Amino acid sequence: MQKSFSDLEYAAKKKLTRRDVFLAKIDSVTPWSQLHALIEPFYPKAEGAGRPPIGLARMLRMYVVQQCFGLSDEGIEDAVYDSQAIRGFVGIDLSREQAPDATTLLKFRRLLEKNELTRKIFETINGHLAAQGLMMREGTIVDATLIAAPPSTKNKDKKRDPEMHQTKKGNDWHFGLKAHIGVDAKSGLVHTVVATAANVADVTQAHALLHGDEVAVLGDAGYQGVEKREENLETKVTWHVAMKRTKRKALPANKLGRMTEKLEHLKASVRA
Repeated sequence: MQKSFSDLEYAAKKKLTRRDVFLAKIDSVTPWSQLHALIEPFYPKAEGAGRPPIGLARMLRMYVVQQCFGLSDEGIEDAVYDSQAIRGFVGIDLSREQAPDATTLLKFRRLLEKNELTRKIFETINGHLAAQGLMMREGTIVDATLIAAPPSTKNKDKKRDPEMHQTKKGNDWHFGLKAHIGVDAKSGLVHTVVATAANVADVTQAHALLHGDEVAVLGDAGYQGVEKREENLETKVTWHVAMKRTKRKALPANKLGRMTEKLEHLKASVRA
């Protein structure tokens, strides 16, 4: 395809932005052909004289960018118009065509969810990264994050989603879900995700976040006592769990206290 003047001007610039570099890395490590083969059997085909569907490759790239930057359907549509780097990644020339709109992307996401393809995409990417040696697999960081939903959220039966729940974090109450994640300690890549109601304690899901090849696992103070839980008694790993803040503040001002503080700082730096 012939490039537009804006494409040529952008390609000739001397400085690469952080977004350029990030998207180039994503492009190089993503197994596009495998993902295309995974989704293609479920993707709509052109029928009759009607308008053909937008190409799968383009929708897949737009979906990947959306996940990388945590954007809404409307947000990624706007980002394509706002960012030359994202347009280049998706493969859109605005002088010849428009970006797929938010509704089109919503339909694509629903197609993935309906056919249970999101987890398969995740597993395919992780398998590819492991095969390329980009996941070391000897260490895992466990963590959890709240996924908030409006308290008024109701399903088609006018009831709250039974999988969502209310929980307190600090002084604030939150309603929704919780994503428990296992992260490769070397690369920072997520290898396992488990979703629960928001009120499920982090420590109860630690065992489900391990792939089995770890020799060490790191977690924040929410995982205190993890090694004593029944499901972890046979797990052959070393648990490095952060000290509770109150105990850390009470450390003695002697050599042992200073060494313990340095150890806690080291744990935190790895998790970060």
